[in-house]
This record gives sequence, structure tokens and C-alpha cells, in this order.
Amino acid sequence: MKLKRPAIALALTTVTVPGTTLASTTGALATSERHVAPTSAQSRPAAATIDAKGPGVFPHSADYYPGSRKFVTGSLAHSTISSVDQNGRVRTIIEDKKLVSVQAVRVDSKGNRILAGNVDYGTADRSTDATKFKVAGVAAYAIGSGRRLWYADLNKVANDDKQHLVSDVTIAPDGTAYAVDQLSPTIFRIDRNGQASVLLRDDLLAGDLNIPDFLDNVGMSAVAWMPGNLLIVVKADGSLVRVPVDSPKKAVKVKLSTNLKALTAGIRVLPDKSLAVVSSGLLSGKAAVVQRVRPDRDWKSATVKVTDTVADTVADPVTSSVTAGPGGRTYALSGGLAALLAGKPNDGFTLRPVDVR
Repeated sequence: MKLKRPAIALALTTVTVPGTTLASTTGALATSERHVAPTSAQSRPAAATIDAKGPGVFPHSADYYPGSRKFVTGSLAHSTISSVDQNGRVRTIIEDKKLVSVQAVRVDSKGNRILAGNVDYGTADRSTDATKFKVAGVAAYAIGSGRRLWYADLNKVANDDKQHLVSDVTIAPDGTAYAVDQLSPTIFRIDRNGQASVLLRDDLLAGDLNIPDFLDNVGMSAVAWMPGNLLIVVKADGSLVRVPVDSPKKAVKVKLSTNLKALTAGIRVLPDKSLAVVSSGLLSGKAAVVQRVRPDRDWKSATVKVTDTVADTVADPVTSSVTAGPGGRTYALSGGLAALLAGKPNDGFTLRPVDVR
């Protein structure tokens, strides 16, 4: 494992409350949002699209540190994790040769960690024919030093000699992580020390959506922990599954007022515990769509309805993630997946503010 410590020291350092925020790259930018005077939705200035200057990074997901007002992304092309400031400056903060491609990234501020999902689409600089869709893991890194705390080999835990792709990771308040597999009907549980096990393997989680010339039987694309110790799993076909962590075999499909648009790709848990969901236009070629899902009290049913079920659209069809951003806004990530799959370079990526009211 190679850690770029000088970059980490600048971009991932603790601030006033250790372990809760990501510091900016310079002292002048290390202002926490809690020191910024609040503005009303009517008076605050419109957010600008962040054009990230990271050619060749090809991120699939992003997460946000409110204290330093920075995003963190992975890379489908490299074994790296990067920070992104609001001026679009991209800095590699971790390079770990244990990784092949970094799909999911999640910040555990309470635990002072970054979690990263390890995958292999066969498109990364460290991909091989032998490892394509055979790499599945989650790594944890200490904020500040970038030191790897542990690596959970989920391919080994699954022990089934099948294809695997860790599409997303969520973190419960007690620090337990849950990872979903896009190519098998499996949810993994990983404790704070990196010990992993299978939480649930059930055909309810299996997928039958095909992406021509790329992936077949695509299933779970995203997951979120919710109060009540529930996992809400988003499937690529636009359906949701409710999984009680304490009784995972009682998993059921959520009754939606209408299915989300496929190819559902990424989610953000909003402050009221509803979901913002982005559906990629990878299959349709049309603009990506952002929708809002408002649940009933216990997530057994939910309503998908904001302005004829669509909250906003993103110009780039291949948009893979939504995340919190400055001022409580929601940002959609367009990471250049289409170019990566076509073997073409890119000039960077974008984080675009979207409306999910």
C-alpha cells in the first residue's frame, strides 16, 4: 500500500473537533460551515456546477465533509481516493495497491474514517482477466493519516466462485458497515474492526436488468441505513427492498406509488429521512433523472412524486451518484463512465446542484 502522506496531511487533517471534519488544503480554506451565517432558501445564491479538474479519475460516487466543504471521490480507473474542493481542485489523498477500482466512498465522521468499496470492471489500470468481477471488498482508512485500518475481502466471505461487484456501502451509527453486491443477491455486514459476514442472501435482492455489452442481471445499486435499524436497498430496476437488520430474513419489497426510473444508480438520505435518487440515462441516452422518495412511518410503503415524479434532470445522461453538498444542497456526480467504457480519456468530472424539493 502506498499512501501519499504529504497530500493527506494537507487535505485530510482534523480541525476544531477531531475526527468530525475534513480540513481544506490550506488554512485559509479550513472554515467550517457552522461558522458561516445561515441564509434562507430564498436569499442564498444559486449554487454553481463544480467542474473538477481531475482527468482520468472517473469517479462513480462522492461523499461530502461539511466542516471543510470538500467532497471525496473514488476512481474507477485507479486505486486512488481524492478530495475535491468547490473550485474543482482534485487532490489524490490515498493510493492503495490493495485496491483495483474504487466505486463506493463513504465518510464516517463519527469514526474518523473513510470507507471505500473495491471492485474490478476490467477497465482499471490494475485490472486483469483473472480479477475482472472477482474483486469485492471494503477498506477503511483513518482520516488525517490515510492509514489503512482494515480490508474486508467480501469475495472470500461469499465463498461462491461467482462474479461480484460491491456497488455501495452505508454506515450505521454504531460504526457497522453494510455493503451490497450488484451481481449477487448478497448483503454483507462489516463490524468496526473489519470482520465481515453475510447478513442476507436472498433472491429478492437478485437483479434481471441488463446493460448491453457491459453487465447482465444487475441487481442492487445503492443502500442506506435508516432509523429503526433498517436497510433500504435500491435496485437498478427502480424497486426498493426493506431489510430489518435484526431480522434480515423478513426483508420485503417496499410498496411504491410508482417505480423509480431505471437505471437507478445512487442515493442521498435527506434531512427528513426521505431519499433523493438519481437514475442514470446510460440505457436511454436521455438526461439523468433525480426523484424523491417519501416513506411512510416504517418504510413499508413510499411515495415517488415530485412534479410528475421527477424532481430534476442532469444534462449528462450517465450520472451515477447524488450527495450532500455546501449549504445543504444536493449534488449529482457525472464521472465520465461512458468515456471509460469506450476506452476514451476525459478532462475531469462534474458535481452539479439539483433540486429535490
